[in-house]
Amino acid sequence: MSAQKGRDLLVKIHDGSGFVTLAGLRTKTLNLNARLVDITHSDSLDAWRQLLPGAGVKSITVSGAGIFTDGASDALARETFFAQSAAQYQLIIPDFGILTGAFLISELSYAGRYEGEATYDITLASAGAISFAAL
Repeated sequence: MSAQKGRDLLVKIHDGSGFVTLAGLRTKTLNLNARLVDITHSDSLDAWRQLLPGAGVKSITVSGAGIFTDGASDALARETFFAQSAAQYQLIIPDFGILTGAFLISELSYAGRYEGEATYDITLASAGAISFAAL
């Protein structure tokens, strides 16, 4: 496998007719999480920790930062944030796969420097089952 370009990691939101890329994102971070369930007890062999497979809560968080472009995808993200409604997103990881499912925006912030561009930061939290399709 060859190295991948960071810009090819995409965060897309469903706009009612298809998935569109969140405009202006420069950095993206994706975290897959699975909470562990410890079932260690006094009879555990040599006091080694034991975990219950498949019992923990799974979640995905996505964060990104970029340039505010005031595009249609920006407006859609802003609307879903204020409504606190779940939207369908696709997370495309090059040479890995596509994760698709409902996410809520848990953070949306805007910033701007006097002699610089307007920027935004966004954080998404999974809000249901996520499907995976390998690339």
